[in-house]
Amino acid sequence: MSEEDSVEALLEEARLAAAMPPPEERFRLREAAGFSRAHIAATVGVGRQTIANWETGVSDPTPPARYPYLRILKGLADIYPPPAAAHGDPIAALFAEEPAPTAPVPAAFTGLETLRGPDGRAIEGDPGPCVRCGVETTYQSTDGHPLHSGALCQPPATPPAPAAVAPTPVALVAAAVSPVPARVPTRPQRRSKSAARAEADLMGLIRGAVEQEAERAGGDEDAALKALIGRAIPDVMHLFNETRATARYEYTAYPALPDILHKPSKKDPDQIWEARPAYNNPAYSLRAPGADLRVTALDVNAAYLSALKVWLPIGRLEHTTGMDGVGPKRSGVHLITPAEWTHPHLPDPLGDRDEPGALWITDATLRLLLRLSGPKWGLTQAPTVHESWTSGATENFLDALRKLLVAARSEAIAAGDRLTLEYVKAMYSKFVSTMGESQHNREMTRPDWMHNIHSQAYALHCGRAYKAHQAGLDIVALKHTDELHVIGDWRQVFTEGRGVAELKIKQGDGKASGEYLVGKVGG
Repeated sequence: MSEEDSVEALLEEARLAAAMPPPEERFRLREAAGFSRAHIAATVGVGRQTIANWETGVSDPTPPARYPYLRILKGLADIYPPPAAAHGDPIAALFAEEPAPTAPVPAAFTGLETLRGPDGRAIEGDPGPCVRCGVETTYQSTDGHPLHSGALCQPPATPPAPAAVAPTPVALVAAAVSPVPARVPTRPQRRSKSAARAEADLMGLIRGAVEQEAERAGGDEDAALKALIGRAIPDVMHLFNETRATARYEYTAYPALPDILHKPSKKDPDQIWEARPAYNNPAYSLRAPGADLRVTALDVNAAYLSALKVWLPIGRLEHTTGMDGVGPKRSGVHLITPAEWTHPHLPDPLGDRDEPGALWITDATLRLLLRLSGPKWGLTQAPTVHESWTSGATENFLDALRKLLVAARSEAIAAGDRLTLEYVKAMYSKFVSTMGESQHNREMTRPDWMHNIHSQAYALHCGRAYKAHQAGLDIVALKHTDELHVIGDWRQVFTEGRGVAELKIKQGDGKASGEYLVGKVGG
């Protein structure tokens, strides 16, 4: 390139940069063209998260990717001008700074503040329409209303029609949270299409990895599977990063952890008790005379994958005493003294534990104990909480990754694709097992998350046993995260199948598979 050409290219970039469209227009142009963020990212040489940040206003384009990105925006603006600029100069209209009309915010919602954790970061929760702009958000206000963090509210697609009669305060609330009529193209609808396209892109990565290793192995399925399992950790971390592309909380900002969460040595565990069940009902024996009771050994599908839906602490862990660290939107670890478990035919929710007294448990285990001691179940007394290390929490942090892997697993089962099924299993199991202090995963060090996910899997497993018992089934055994042995018509309680929320009869050799007979001790 000549010196003159270089100067002209630099000036062209400067002209475009001076007229950079706002984030919402960047989003509109890409969506209008039907391009995914991954497609644009690959074209301009950045990551998908960078494009997401440019479209949400978290950051602005910078060299060297800014120039090709601006050229794409300019070209798309020629093809897809804003509706108001259809009969004028599309480029001039694209880069105009005229503000879009916004709906008036009800007085009841003007003073709301975003709920934030101790570290000052906004806390995510269940999604819902923002009370200010109506666009779906996972963030909440301090009094529990859906509310965008900071000034990230988006203007509505069309200004609302003026009301004929001044609404009452109740009507104001309803108007703020009611969805826009279906004929209006709302932001949540556009985002849902974008999310579906992003998931399709990530599903393509999973399929591509399987095809690549199958081709390298030359038809040797075992060799291909070994290669896929070997790359499961970096692959699942890449998928995790991509599913967090638009998130506000960066998991890499590791908080300082208390000593109870650190291993004293490579061989010794930390102090957290995960409540792994290993229960055999003493009322039944394989050696009893007259063994005529038929037991069905059930297998739970993808237990750790289901457990990714769990409340995780997302800020700096803070030390509290008593019940101060316990709350519906807090999570971490707690030092408790449990009440005595006296039920003769149900497993102890704290698992197979020999030593009495106080112990450190996760928030997932504490939530189970509090449910079982509540008025609905009444199976035990509430534990005594002595101290806690907790922070603000969200239940949705890993949900996008969970949904992606569930979809990939379901697709593999439907296609009879063993390679993909085992590859997906390796990804989610290794993702959880290496999340703590592991030399196999240097990207994430969150033992508090690992313990909570493990404990959530055990808590969900105990919940199945309690549900079965309530429905009239006898519980013979409950082990690990995936074995439930029952007497009775289990199909009236659980759905049979290979889906994540379904159970199937256990396969394999030995007494713990399929169906077997036991006798009842004492007649």
